Amino acid sequence: MLHLAAALSEALGVGDVVDLVTEEMLPAFGARTVALLAAQDGRMRVIGCRGYSPGLLEQFDGAPLTLPAPAVRVLATGVPSFFATFEELSHAYPPAPRQDDLHAWAFLPLIVSGHPLGSCVFAFDRPHPFPDQQRVVFTALAGLIAQALERARLYDTSKELAQTLQASLLPDSVPDLPGLDVAARYLPCVRGMEIGGDFYDLVRVDDTTAAAVIGDVQGHNVTAAALMGRVRLSIRSHAASGATPAQALEQANRRLVELDPGRFVSCLYAHLDLAHHRAVLATAGHPPPVVRHPDGHAEALALPPGLLLGIDPDADYPSTEIPLTPGTVLALYTDGLVENPGVDLDDAMAGLAAQLAQARPQPMDQLATALIDHARRTAPPDRRHRPAAHRARHRRVGHPREPPRRPRADKRPCP
Repeated sequence: MLHLAAALSEALGVGDVVDLVTEEMLPAFGARTVALLAAQDGRMRVIGCRGYSPGLLEQFDGAPLTLPAPAVRVLATGVPSFFATFEELSHAYPPAPRQDDLHAWAFLPLIVSGHPLGSCVFAFDRPHPFPDQQRVVFTALAGLIAQALERARLYDTSKELAQTLQASLLPDSVPDLPGLDVAARYLPCVRGMEIGGDFYDLVRVDDTTAAAVIGDVQGHNVTAAALMGRVRLSIRSHAASGATPAQALEQANRRLVELDPGRFVSCLYAHLDLAHHRAVLATAGHPPPVVRHPDGHAEALALPPGLLLGIDPDADYPSTEIPLTPGTVLALYTDGLVENPGVDLDDAMAGLAAQLAQARPQPMDQLATALIDHARRTAPPDRRHRPAAHRARHRRVGHPREPPRRPRADKRPCP
């Protein structure tokens, strides 16, 4: 019971609770099958099971809460039911179907603070007497499952809302520019944290010009995400109007100082000129981009530093122009991709450059995945199950005579 209680207390989503109940409980109690049913919109829904035939569960999935069945009855009364033999079950519920391989059942109500959540059913492959002490354990277990399931449902709801909000604040796709291959990744930095202030954008200015933007609002919560949305739209409007990187950052900075949100924002702005094969970049306290040249050499660009947005309304943001020769890869990211405790940031960025240089030629979406996988493998053990937040944006400028490539975009949270 102590082991199961500890495991249930760490379960996050409903899927975690279902896995624990269906995989851990059977050997603990010597049961043959287990099923978890949840009350949803006046009906019972099977949310997890193990050992049952699909046909039998179909009879209960979607059944109304008025159905005269023990799994429904215990939910209405709040009192668990135990049947040591099929004869006891059929006497209490004559319509109960005969199952040749099952001979005893424990029906447990899942109730939290008087609110019915569902029921849990254990079945045994031989008659089972259910002594009083075991009934007490089953009843206590039902309470633990119910509490864990309620927390998990709230977590899943908040996670879904967070993901919806996050997705609404980020671009649905990236524009199609001939000669430009693009991939984007957006992952949470903390297990259980599905929303934050990091953002990215690719703004089409004209047929041969685009603005690539990436930034990080201080904090990982709804407030940071809301501010991120305002900052991204502000910079996007400046980019679409043809502002230079310095002008776009200066205007966004003044606007943020006026808002006075109590948070600072890092940002990197890259103006991509595909016709003249060049890029102009400016940074507001953001990690420098990594560029891989056509010859395979890669390096972190040493850009003149600029203040974080939101500090000084008169701050300047110097610009740097670099060649964007066909075949060049430009990677923009947030600090979650390279930061690890005890690792010097310069060394970490050098490591990212080395990884980019060693990567074989491939589409940008595959390259983005390769960089993410490398970051996971090299992260400390306590962070490997919590992928770092990063936005890997890779640009490959194709040769003018090559057929245009459609950009690829992929945004998904890490499991």
